[in-house]
Amino acid sequence: MAAPARARAVKPDQVGAEAIDLARSVAEETAGTLGVGEHLGIEADADRVVSHFFACPHPGYAGWRWSVTLVRAARAKTPTVNEVVLLPGGSALMAEEWVPWADRIQPGDVTAGLLMPTAPEDPRLEPGYTGGEQATDTDPAEASEMRAVVAELGLGRERVLSREGRDEAAERWLASDGGPDNEMTRQSPGVCESCGFFARIEGSLGVLFGVCANAYSPSDAHVVSVDHGCGAHSAVVAENRAEELPAPAWETIAWDEPISLFD
Repeated sequence: MAAPARARAVKPDQVGAEAIDLARSVAEETAGTLGVGEHLGIEADADRVVSHFFACPHPGYAGWRWSVTLVRAARAKTPTVNEVVLLPGGSALMAEEWVPWADRIQPGDVTAGLLMPTAPEDPRLEPGYTGGEQATDTDPAEASEMRAVVAELGLGRERVLSREGRDEAAERWLASDGGPDNEMTRQSPGVCESCGFFARIEGSLGVLFGVCANAYSPSDAHVVSVDHGCGAHSAVVAENRAEELPAPAWETIAWDEPISLFD
C-alpha cells in the first residue's frame, strides 16, 4: 500500500519577503487613525505569495494585527498587493457572538415608550373567550348570562394565560425577592399568609401568591409568595413599657425668718 504523499512545504518568496516597506505603506494607508505598529513577521501562503503581519497599536484592538498579502507573478521583479485585512490574534479582544434580540431581551427590559410584541404562537398564552359575534348582542338572555359569567371569571379577552404561562410565572416569582428563599424571610416573625396586609390575587396563582399592601414593607405593591415574610408583619406589636419616673426630690431647706429683697 503506497504511503500518502506529504504536502510540499512552501518557501517564502524572497522578493515578496523583502518588500516590508511596500507592505507597511499599504497597511498605513488602510489603517488610518488605527495606526500600524512593528513588523511581526511573514508567512508563505503559496508559491510567490507572502503575507506580512504588523501590530495594531490602537487600544480598542488589543491583540489584533494587520495582514498584507503580496503576490509576485512569474518572472516579475516586483510584487503587487493582493489583500489588506485586520485579523485577530490569539489574545485578541473579540466581540461576543451575535444573539437575536428576541433571545437577548430579559424580564423587566421593557421601559416607558418601548413596545414588546407578543408572538402569535406564544406558549404562555391561549385563546380566551370574548363571545364572538354575540359579544355585542344584548337580546338573548342566555348570551347575556354567559357574558356575565365570562366577565366574572376574567375570560373576556382574546388571549389568556396558558398553563405553561402560569407555571413559568410561578417559578419566576418564587425565585425572586418576593419568594421564600431569602434572608428577609428567614429573619421575619411570620409569613405573608398570616399577615393582615397580605392580599391574595385571583385565579389559580392565588394559591401561592398575593400582593403586599403594607406601605412600610420593602415588598409593598409587589407579588409575594404565601411563605415569604418580612419584619413588617401585622403580628408585630409594639411593647408597651411604663415610663420610669426619677426619684422625687424633697425640699428640706427651712428659713427661720422671712427674707425680703429690700432688706
